[in-house]
Amino acid sequence: MMNHEITCIAGRHKSRKRVGRGSGSGHGKTSGRGSKGCLSRSGVALRILAEGGQMPLFRRLPKRGFSNYKFANRYETVNISQLERFDDNTDVGIEQLSDAGLINGLKSRVKILGNGELTKKLQVTAHKFSKNAEHKITASGGTIKIISN
Repeated sequence: MMNHEITCIAGRHKSRKRVGRGSGSGHGKTSGRGSKGCLSRSGVALRILAEGGQMPLFRRLPKRGFSNYKFANRYETVNISQLERFDDNTDVGIEQLSDAGLINGLKSRVKILGNGELTKKLQVTAHKFSKNAEHKITASGGTIKIISN
């Protein structure tokens, strides 16, 4: 079968609803919006959570406790095995990790984790180190430096 032999399938292309077109269409006068109320007006922008006079759900539920989400310090993690890509005797800091694509940006807080093996002597600078990572870096002859924020 060729492209030019394909016939139009019934209902494939639905014609758009042309509202406000007088008699016969069934979409005249109020154009399918009903009568009165804010939904019938132009420029309506209802809040998604509005429940039409009923007390909204988020106001009905009790507010309890404290959430630390806004105040928590979030760290991007880098494993020791990912540091193998750097050359021996290299300073590995936030800029180098960002350039290598291991973290998202220069403003990221970084924690080095001890998953994997490190065979190179590196000078690693980060915000935090796990004890295992600290041990593996110093065991391979490298040094660590903690950035304070």
